[in-house]
Formats: sequence, structure tokens, C-alpha cells
Amino acid sequence: MLRAFAPPGPDRRGLQEPPGGRPGRRRTATGPWWKPDARSDPWRDPHAPAGLTGPAVFEEPEDQPGPVVVDARGRRKLRLRDLSIRLSVLVLLAVVLVGAIGGAAGYLLTRTASETPLLAPGAQLNETSEGVSREPGSVSDIAERVTPTVVSVEVRLGEAGATGSGVVVDGENGYIVTNNHVISGADGVEGAEIRAVFSDGSGSAARIVGRDPASDIAVLKVEKPGLLTAALGESGDVVVGDPVVAIGSPLGLASTVTSGIVSALDRPVRLSGEGSDTNAVISAVQTDAPINPGNSGGALVNGSGEVIGINTAIASLGGGSVGLGFAIPIDTVRDIAEQLISTGRAVHAALGVNARSVTDGTRDGALVVNVEPGSGAAEAGIREQDVIIAVDDDAVGSSEELVVAVDAHEPGETVRIELIRGGASTTVEATLDEA
Repeated sequence: MLRAFAPPGPDRRGLQEPPGGRPGRRRTATGPWWKPDARSDPWRDPHAPAGLTGPAVFEEPEDQPGPVVVDARGRRKLRLRDLSIRLSVLVLLAVVLVGAIGGAAGYLLTRTASETPLLAPGAQLNETSEGVSREPGSVSDIAERVTPTVVSVEVRLGEAGATGSGVVVDGENGYIVTNNHVISGADGVEGAEIRAVFSDGSGSAARIVGRDPASDIAVLKVEKPGLLTAALGESGDVVVGDPVVAIGSPLGLASTVTSGIVSALDRPVRLSGEGSDTNAVISAVQTDAPINPGNSGGALVNGSGEVIGINTAIASLGGGSVGLGFAIPIDTVRDIAEQLISTGRAVHAALGVNARSVTDGTRDGALVVNVEPGSGAAEAGIREQDVIIAVDDDAVGSSEELVVAVDAHEPGETVRIELIRGGASTTVEATLDEA
């Protein structure tokens, strides 16, 4: 290697001639010279000096030939004005071709498929293999358990007829509770028929055991063994906001279930209507569960499936439900039903006055219009124009509240009556009569 490529002496620079003294004619593995001027190529001369030059200098884009120019930061850009007409036409044709291909693809993907046969013999729709979960206490759970204890009550008077509801309270003996106004028109009328229709569609003739116009409660009896009995709750356990379910036959639609909440308690509601001798004031359970004509006598049920009231009335502007329904509390129903089943009649306490609601702007009360001679009120010294404001510390703000307060006691009990007479307050004691 030294003999072949080292400089020949200290006074000579550059590469040595190859053996034989002649450069190769072409680039080969044995020919060290590629070109005739290889001797003067600084890259082949190990003694060639090296040095740095200045930075690259770029021409301004305007001075550069287009269409691709380089700016001062070394970035390449396309200058459209330098594009040739031929290149512009090619770009335009490419755009048109891409648009045509996209339109054709969209048409193929969205075009209407050809019509298939209208009928498919043996067609089967998909089915789910998982059952629906119904939690205990849900509306569906309550409805399943309580609906068999609620009946439709059909009353027929010649060519006319009406439908209400009822609740089985003693399945062993066939006793059914309903409203007095549902069946009162058929009592003692020749040819009148009362029929109970059960949730399974079967029916049975019903007889009136007893009815009480003063509470709008009546009891029927059917001769049908094996009836399921409704569970009765306690009025004292009911609070505003409790979820409730109403079950009955509104508008003749048997086994109808609606739901809501308890909207208010101890709501004094007067019950009376054409075609019935019902004349009652009840301390009602108010609910927003939809109730319509035909729900009367049906069950108002709590979240445990216990009957807490008998649906009785609605407040309505046009005859339908507007979210204001009223039920007789179950404690009252139980008391009256037991009396009717035992004796055929029910007794109530009475004070012996007729009154109307009044107010002086600051205090409400019941104005005594007249006093029955010989009544507990007369013997207690209550006079006409007295305004009763309390019975045994229970405030009285209207004539309806006076009836409810008195009816909460038993005949023969002595109660304190607070009243306003001549602008002054006074208290008397009265012994309640039997109504």
C-alpha cells in the first residue's frame, strides 16, 4: 500500500502513480484513477486544505424560476402563476375525476334496493331470553297481589245501569265493601239487580248487607267461596307523600290500575249527589292518583299492598280526573263495615246543631244556624249565632270540620266546645247524641 499510494518523497505531494505508471482506463477494483484529472481532485489529496464558507444565500422568490420556489426560511412553495396551462388542465381534470368517482360511489351506496316479497311465510321475530325483574313494592307487584281482591259492582235498574267498584274484606264469608252511592239506588227497588264481577271475569249476584249514608259506606255479600281477601292497613301509618295505587273500574274498565302519592290528609269533603241518599262529610285521604267515575268503592293501596282507603270522590272541572281524588280512611271503613256486618246499621255521634262556614277575616269557624231541641247542644247552652271554633282542642274552621270533629267521638261521650259569643270566647261541655 505504501509503495503504491504514498507520496514519493517530501518534495512531492499528491497520490503516487499506480504500478506501471499509467492510470486505469475506467473505475475498477484495481484501477485507482477514475478520471484523467484525478491527480488534481482535492478530495483524493490528503494534504488538500479545508475551510468554512459563508451561509447559503437564497434568491428572493420573485427572482427564482417557478413554479416551485424557496423562501428565505428554506421552505418550498408552489407559485400558481408559473403553472403551465397543460398542468392546470391536468389538475382540473383530476378534481373532476375525483368528484365523479365520489358521486358514483354515493349513488351506489344509497340507491333503493329492489323490492322484496311482501309476505314471508314462517317469519319469526326475535325474543329476549332474560326475564323482566319486578321489584317487591313496585306498582306491578302491588297490582298483581291486590287486583284479585277488587271487584266491579254492576247495578241494573230496568234498562238503566251503572258501574262502581268494591273490595273483598272477608273472602270466607263473601263480604265486599263499596260506596253507599254506588248501590243506594237499587235498595228496595223491585227488579233491581246488583252483581259483583271478579278479576278473573266470573260474576256473582250480590245482596246488600247494610249501607250508611252518613259515611258513604255499604257492604255487599256474595255466595262465592274461595275469594281472596284484601289486607287492610292503618290510617295512622299514612303520611303525605306516600306512594299509592288506585285499583277499580273507572268508566266501566275493570281492573284498572293508576298510581300517585298521598297529597293531603284529614281533608274535610262533603259527599252528596243526585240519585243517592248519601249525605256525608268525611275526613278524606287526598291523592293525585287518577280517579274517575267508576273508581268509587275501589281500593287505595300503599306501597306494602295494604288498603288504606276506599276511593269515593273526585274534584273535577269537567267530569274527569284532574289529580284531585278522595278516599275514606281505612280506619273509618273498618269501623263502619264491622257495624254493618254485625247489625246492618251504623251509628254516629251528633251534637244537634246545623251550621255553616264563616270567617271574620282572622278566624274561621262554624256558625250555628239552629239548635235541635233536647239535643246535647241545647242542654249545653249552645245558641244560634254562636260560632264554634274547637271541639276537644281540635280546631274547627268550617261546618265540614265540625261534622268531622264530632264524628270522631262515640255517642254518649262528653266533649268541650269552644265558641265565640258576642265577641268573647267561651267553653261549654256537651254530651253527644246518637245520630
